[in-house]
Amino acid sequence: MEVLGISLALLLLFVGFGLLIGILFGFFGMGGSFLVTPALLVMGYPSRVAVGSGLAFVFGTSVIATLKHRDLGQVDYKLGVLMIAGTTAGIEVGKEIVLHLEELGLAGSIISVTYVFLLGGIGVFVTYEALKGGDGGGVDHDAADADVDDADIPDIAKKIQSYRVPPMMNLRGGISVSLWMILGVAFATGLLSGFLGVGGGFIRMPALFYLIGVPVPIAVGTDLFEIVFSGGIGSFLYAMDGGVDLSIVLPLLAGSALGARVGSAATSIVDEGEIKVYFGLMLLGGSIAVAVREIGNVYGIPVLDTVSLVLILGSALMVSGAVVYSSVTALREEPTPGSAAGD
Repeated sequence: MEVLGISLALLLLFVGFGLLIGILFGFFGMGGSFLVTPALLVMGYPSRVAVGSGLAFVFGTSVIATLKHRDLGQVDYKLGVLMIAGTTAGIEVGKEIVLHLEELGLAGSIISVTYVFLLGGIGVFVTYEALKGGDGGGVDHDAADADVDDADIPDIAKKIQSYRVPPMMNLRGGISVSLWMILGVAFATGLLSGFLGVGGGFIRMPALFYLIGVPVPIAVGTDLFEIVFSGGIGSFLYAMDGGVDLSIVLPLLAGSALGARVGSAATSIVDEGEIKVYFGLMLLGGSIAVAVREIGNVYGIPVLDTVSLVLILGSALMVSGAVVYSSVTALREEPTPGSAAGD
């Protein structure tokens, strides 16, 4: 039996995978392209279709998740527009670097190695910072509606905020940062995005928190807002060249529609430190999966493609499951009005 031109089993796989990615997407503010695209490549889809369909899925999911974060007051539109401007310029420079490396015949190997080390490096750093804990371990979720405590701002962000180069921009949470610092961070993350050929959510979200000092829930919501534009433009360009397969995108979106709203809602329930632990583990899992796939390509070991796919699906299932479990646990621990009155 076929639906949308694909088998029922494959359809259910895409819906289930979309649900998992949607939860992660709404929770972390990542585009999910580093999970969806490699999975499609391992399944045998052409590169153009894998990338284009991944971007189209990311665009659709980002719209759903951004609306939820907007309802929670976790989107800083001013910061989002500034980040879009800076990252756009950075992406163009990154593409030029890639074109130059292609002329030298070095693009593939350099990008793959950079991707694995960057993904893994950020994952290790975020996980270490979250497990270390302490006074600077995280920002309270209520920071969307109140000023951020100075102790909650990472040291690197404090240093960047100390450069009072006008014009100064007032951001959500009572944060004041130089426009040039914001554009500089945006350009740097855009440069990496253009160089690696990914949406860059796994770069921007920690950059917004660790470099600018934006509370994590707002960093997630603002990053999603930016992905609406970058993912929309990218998927449109690929669709013009026939690179978007709706038989892939629609089932993924059907599953992620629920998952994205669950993940977005979880950011206001789950403890801040847990968000960063899950984010770090997610990046580490993705880094290992990409590394395994690249090793298989270099040495001609097809079985490693399957191992990579299992790692991708497994890490998505493990982390999304942990998000849901933590959310349910947190809700159960909240005192009911009756119990509160009886105390």
